[in-house]
Amino acid sequence: MPIYEYVCDDCQTQFEKIVMNKQQEIACPKCASKKATIQLSVFATSGNGSSSAPSRSSNGGGACCGGGCGCH
Repeated sequence: MPIYEYVCDDCQTQFEKIVMNKQQEIACPKCASKKATIQLSVFATSGNGSSSAPSRSSNGGGACCGGGCGCH
């Protein structure tokens, strides 16, 4: 079951909601408005935490996962 992030269109409250199916009604937990905009979610991965520098991929593919897009 995916967790989606929303922003209420009426009161601008940010909230998360577990969505069972696409027909599920979403309501703001603060004002109960049913008008909310889904946000682009960002996720984190678990690592060993031993380094503060981003890791570099050694595959040399030039794609984003290899650092070729400039995001690393």
